[in-house]
Amino acid sequence: MKTFDLDGKVAIVTGSNTGLGAGMAIALAAAGCDIVGVSRAGAGDTPARVEATGRRFADVRADLASTAPVDDIVRAAIEAFGRVDVLVNNAGIIRREDALAFTEDDWDAVMDVNLKSLFFLSQAVARQFVKQQRGGKIINVASMLSFQGGIRVASYTASKSGVLGLTRLLANEWAQHGINVNAIAPGYMATANTAALRGDVQRNDEILSRIPAARWGTPDDLAGPVVFLASPASDYVHGHTLAVDGGWLAR
Repeated sequence: MKTFDLDGKVAIVTGSNTGLGAGMAIALAAAGCDIVGVSRAGAGDTPARVEATGRRFADVRADLASTAPVDDIVRAAIEAFGRVDVLVNNAGIIRREDALAFTEDDWDAVMDVNLKSLFFLSQAVARQFVKQQRGGKIINVASMLSFQGGIRVASYTASKSGVLGLTRLLANEWAQHGINVNAIAPGYMATANTAALRGDVQRNDEILSRIPAARWGTPDDLAGPVVFLASPASDYVHGHTLAVDGGWLAR
């Protein structure tokens, strides 16, 4: 299946140290990518897992709460591997509070990471793609709340709705440069962020009863979708947000 082959490609993955970001980084490495892993604190066991596939890992520490590190991330990727072919905008945060009590700080913190830094990192990487004259792939991580309202997560819902819209806009503008911009919208995933939900028996049962697949997703469930969207197999896919949710949105 040569159209899914990523041998020799270089992928930047933000939030690559744990959970979905780690899973996608390892999947891309298994398909042939060298990985530039961006994390705020530490890279965790992702470098070892990437290197176990036979690929290289460059550890970049950056706090995407501001756009300050954006150019440094791209520069580090070029210094490490000489090129960039794929960007996975996975880093994100969430704040929970009733809309009547939601603070400006909680609004700005989420929007800055989930939408503002995502846009400006995409812009910087797209400029590198244009400079390289080989096109490239940008994969944003959206959410079920790109399609639904949710409750008590005003800034998260706004940011992820923005990710869906921005994915479309960037696809419209950058397809002419051979750049594919698409997104993945994960459903309920078994990660550290959902540990409290899964630990609440009543809430866990409510969630599972709504999922046709009758289970929580795992980082491995994003492996196929992220490799597809990073590979030549998706060359005619532009501006699409792919739900990987066990059927949640279909229910």
